[in-house]
Formats: sequence, structure tokens, C-alpha cells
Amino acid sequence: MTAQARTAERDRFAADSERYRPELLAHCYRMAGSAQDAEDLVQETYLRAWRSYAGFEGRASMRSWLYTIATNVCLTARTSRHTRVLPSGLGGPAVESGHPPKYLAPGEVSWLEPLPDGRLAAAADDPAAVVVARESLRLALVASLQHLPARQRAILLLRDVLAFSAAETAEILGTTTAAVKSGQQRARARLDELDPTPEELLEPTDRRARALLDGYIAAFERSDAALLEQVLRTDATLEATPFRDWQAGRAHCLRTLYTYVLGTPGEWRMVATTANGQPAAVVYHRSADGVLRANGIVVLAATATGVSHVVKFHDPALVALFGHPDVLAG
Repeated sequence: MTAQARTAERDRFAADSERYRPELLAHCYRMAGSAQDAEDLVQETYLRAWRSYAGFEGRASMRSWLYTIATNVCLTARTSRHTRVLPSGLGGPAVESGHPPKYLAPGEVSWLEPLPDGRLAAAADDPAAVVVARESLRLALVASLQHLPARQRAILLLRDVLAFSAAETAEILGTTTAAVKSGQQRARARLDELDPTPEELLEPTDRRARALLDGYIAAFERSDAALLEQVLRTDATLEATPFRDWQAGRAHCLRTLYTYVLGTPGEWRMVATTANGQPAAVVYHRSADGVLRANGIVVLAATATGVSHVVKFHDPALVALFGHPDVLAG
């Protein structure tokens, strides 16, 4: 093949496949629980697809062909990676002890990571499809998915989220329709055990959700525990990586935040964003030299009655993933 023909083929491949990249990223994220891992998995998917493109010949749709490659890339990767969890996946809430939350050293646990909504902006033109995709990326659901065996997770996602038929799913996974139906039933039952009554969360575009996020941000930037109390529900929970301990109940959450986190006015700065289809904020902390440095991401579960769940990811590297600088002016 000449260089010109090779270039033309590469252009055809890009034209045929690139529009699926955002939804493949979402799929790999649901499988892996890490935005950064998902980026790598999608990259590997496209490398494999390009190598095989000459023999593709349109025997299946481009979308199902790419999902076949992506799903099997994810399944292969899972064999060499630890399951990603949140602190609540390690055990029950902390008992009041008067001691700081227990810090887990790097490598002790593989932590779940948030996914910036901005990476999925082009995932679908249909508003209804956008809502379905967003709901399937909610943090609590993705955390629960990580507790399923990898093949069950793949079956559930292909069937219930992506709406592939049982026969199509069987073809993607190289198994039988009966095995797919059985795996789907087991996966649904396990999810019901993990999260029997999923919450009705507000869309991040809902003015009530934005008001809760603004209140949470203001509470931290002003070091205002009373405002924070207004934002959180009485049954709110609080967890933060890389800490094992997590808090259940507003009183426990407030005590922990007031004692170990809030600090003085101006110590924290937050920038509103969205992650996993939920209101979120990019977090900066003022260091001893007075500079606001990247600290991590916080994601809120916003409901009609207040914030029910706060997850803070203490990982400065995530700030760049969300498109923000390491240092903030002011």
C-alpha cells in the first residue's frame, strides 16, 4: 500500500470511528472506575482497531465492533489491576474516637476516581440519551459496579446501559446468550444488595443543585460551619480518599470537617464544575507560602432535600484532568 493510500485509509478510519470516542471513554470508565485508566484503555482500543481496520469489512456495525474491542481490552486489563473502591467500600462508618481519620499510604488501596463531564460533552445529541448516560455514571453506581465480577459488569453495562441485545452481547463477549442472561440476572441482584434504593439525584443543571453547590463552596471559602449545616441533610455521609474512615450523619460530618478541614476564611478556594453527572468543585488549598495550590476534586450528591453524600478526592493530579491549573491566582 502506498503512503497516499495509507493516509486515505487512516482518514476513513478516523471519520468512521472518532465519533464513538466519548461513549467508549464512558464505557471504559464504568468498567475501570478511573478516568485516567479509561483514557489509556480507549487509546489501546483505537490502536487495536486501527491495526485490524483493513480486515473489518463492515461485517458488524462500527459501533459494536469498537465496543467488542474496548470491552475485551477492559477485561484483559482487569486481570492485572486491583478493584477501585471508595472508603465506604472498605467497611462501616467511623465510630467517634477523637482521632483524625486514618490515612492509607499510596498503594494500600486502589481508589475510585471521578470523571469530568466535560470529557463526555459530545457523547450524544439526544437529550434523553444524555440523561441516561449521565445516570449510569453517577458515583454511587460506578462504585457499586466495581464490586461485580468483571464479566458480570461488562454484561450489565452492555445490556442495561448500552442496550445491546443478549445475542449482540454474547457475540461481543464470545459467549452464549444463555450465559449473558444468567450473568445479567446475577449482576442485577448483586447491585440491588449493594444499593437497594438508589437516590433521586438532581440534575447538575437544576438550579437547586447549583444552589447547594454554591452553598457548599461558600461554606468552605468562608469557613462557615453554620452554612455547611444548612447544605447537608441530617443523614448526610462524608468520605474522602485516601482516608479509610468515613462519616455518617450530619453531626459527625460537621464535627470532622470543623475539627480537621475547614480552617480559616480564605484557606480554601473552589471552582464549580460537574463530574459523574453531579455538581462538583475543583479544590485549591492555600499553602504556607500563601499560594493556592491544587488539592483535588469534591463531588456532591444533590437531592431535593439537601446534599446527601460528599466525596472528596485528595489527589492534585485530578485538577489537571478537569482542565484547571496547578496554581490559582489570588
